[in-house]
Amino acid sequence: MNSSLDDPTEGEATTPAHDPPDDDPPVNHVYDDDPPAFDETGASLGIWSRISTKLYLGIGLAVSLTLAASVVGWYSFDRVGDAQRRVNEGSVPELAAAFGVAQYGGVLANSAPSLAAASTPLELFQQSQQIDQTVETFEEQMAALEQSDSDDAAVARIRESADTLIANIAEIGDEVSERFQISERRVAQQSELAGLRAQASEVLVPAIDDQLFYTLTGHSEFDVSPAPRDQHFSEDEVIRYRRLAELEADTNITSDLLASAFALSDESLLEPLRERFEAAAGRIDRNLLTLEGTQLHTDAAPIFNRLRELGLGPDNSFDLAAGEFEIVEHHQVLLDENNELSLALVAEVDALVQSSQDRAAEATSASEQAISTARTLLLAISAASVVAALFIIWFFVGKSLVQRIALLSDWMRRMAGGDLEATAPISGRDEVADMAATLEVFRRHALEVQRLNLVEELASELQGKNEQLEGVLAELQKAQDQIVTREKLAALGELTAGVAHEIKNPLNFVKNFAEASEELIDELKELLDDVGADISDDNKEYVNEIAGDLTGNIERIRSHGERADRIVRDMLMMGRDSGEWQLTDINGLIEQHAQLSFHSARALDPDFQLDIQQDFDPNVGQLKVVAQDLGRVFLNMVTNAGHATNDRHRAETAAGNGDFQPTLQIKTLRSDDHIEVRIRDNGTGMPPEVIEKIFNPFFTTKPTNQGTGLGLSISSDIVRRHGGSITVDSQPGSFTEMCVTLPLETPEEAEQSAGDSWT
Repeated sequence: MNSSLDDPTEGEATTPAHDPPDDDPPVNHVYDDDPPAFDETGASLGIWSRISTKLYLGIGLAVSLTLAASVVGWYSFDRVGDAQRRVNEGSVPELAAAFGVAQYGGVLANSAPSLAAASTPLELFQQSQQIDQTVETFEEQMAALEQSDSDDAAVARIRESADTLIANIAEIGDEVSERFQISERRVAQQSELAGLRAQASEVLVPAIDDQLFYTLTGHSEFDVSPAPRDQHFSEDEVIRYRRLAELEADTNITSDLLASAFALSDESLLEPLRERFEAAAGRIDRNLLTLEGTQLHTDAAPIFNRLRELGLGPDNSFDLAAGEFEIVEHHQVLLDENNELSLALVAEVDALVQSSQDRAAEATSASEQAISTARTLLLAISAASVVAALFIIWFFVGKSLVQRIALLSDWMRRMAGGDLEATAPISGRDEVADMAATLEVFRRHALEVQRLNLVEELASELQGKNEQLEGVLAELQKAQDQIVTREKLAALGELTAGVAHEIKNPLNFVKNFAEASEELIDELKELLDDVGADISDDNKEYVNEIAGDLTGNIERIRSHGERADRIVRDMLMMGRDSGEWQLTDINGLIEQHAQLSFHSARALDPDFQLDIQQDFDPNVGQLKVVAQDLGRVFLNMVTNAGHATNDRHRAETAAGNGDFQPTLQIKTLRSDDHIEVRIRDNGTGMPPEVIEKIFNPFFTTKPTNQGTGLGLSISSDIVRRHGGSITVDSQPGSFTEMCVTLPLETPEEAEQSAGDSWT
């Protein structure tokens, strides 16, 4: 807004006077309405007439209003922040912990049936491991809930339900393990029952046949004269024959009853089977008593006694079956209780969630009220500020400053536009005149100041960019270290799976050959029992042959046991991350990780094939390297080669070429100042555009779920750290050869590491 000056033009500014001579004092503009700033002698009229005083008063008023608005805003923000803090520190953690408790409590309840249904000890172990991890996470959520501001009584009830739920699951696990033990004993008894039945047949069947033949013919032996008819065809001999037949029938009955107990699925049928067994066993005892004193009694009594123990003795088959039924019934009781506990836990959690939501709603209401109050006060202060600003503009700015400052501003704009020769003489003794004089000084030095400011600005910008780049570099190095660590863990997990699979095969060999050896020993014992002390040459030769087979089996057991031990040892060496520079046999390191890669691939794909051909220079010897890192390089390269040869093998097979053989050639060579490790495969090969990118981080030609694109990038970093390099030669559809060059001279980093270890 321009002020109106009392002159004939009404609103146009008076023409500024020319600069007075240097020896004359400056002349003020003359205004008709406003008094001059100085009297005729040049003395000041007072502090209240100065522009600065008026500005201070106006700014002070504006600052006061701003402070008032700030106080209102601070008070409102404090109230809102307090409400938000109550929500963030109270309700949100409580809700998260409550949801976590409900979630993992449900997981625990749902895992109990799987645990109870475990059919093998391995499955039981796996289920127990998963449940232990879930319990650990559940306890973390429970601890967070206990540390929150939740209702102590509700939390105590949740804790009680959770403890009972976990205890029930542990009890189910123990009973499943007990059920496995019972099953093992029942299997052993079933095997023994088959043997007892065969033994009883061997004893009773000949005796029954002999008794029948004697009763009908009177011949007890072929070379003895027959007995008189009234003697051999008497009632006693017929009764004796009938008792022998009853013994055989009852033996079959008891055996069938025990066999039925092994396969019984209905608990209600168990006691009738037991009663029938007791009745049959009683008949056996009575019939066997009539044979007391005979050779038949001597031979048959131990068999029938053991058969009786299997059905009526301690740890008998019926009791074992009843124990299994009891465990199954108790499992159902515990599972039902777990379901009820899970529902109760969810109900308690829902109550806590509702309480937390109510507190959050209260905090939100308080926050909204504070915001509403602050909005009203700020509107009032803003209105007062607008009124005060209009008053200052009309009373002070419009009457004293606008015209002269506009002239000064025009001069400054012309100078800012590059017209450093322009001047605007402004008279007076106030601050505006001082600003004009100061602007003249600025004009004289403008070009130099501009140049200096530009140099300083560029220097400051360069320094900021350098600091930013240093920060980004540090973050990248940290991210790279994390990626290397994750890749190591992923490789270790993959190798662990392969090792577990490879351990299973040797152990199967151990089991199979042990069982074969046991059967051979049984045959040897039966042969010795048959021939007695007089062993013919043929029998001796047969015994020697069996002994030779046993020796061969034991040798295989030892060999595969050593193989399992070697695989475990390699796995441990792979998992050891010392990061130390040490002398390492390079040939042995390559061979070890090549075998680990092969076993891992076979574990994932049983049809995987790879002919590894090694041509190691014996003069390579040892180098000071970080064995774990360098081994990872060879492992990665061999793994990539195996994937490439396997892909080509599948393509050749699909095309009908069954003669293709996946082959990997590993060659080492020592020269005067370095060693070379060449890894060549006859896989799919790579085009030149792929070779240019394979060492770039995150570049991969594999599907998303089969590779991260970091293996060769990390390998390149590791080799460079050892002072070496990697080169690639490949032809699409034919071969790929990776050449790793390592210097014989120890890298400076290794020397520093050795020096640190001695200090």
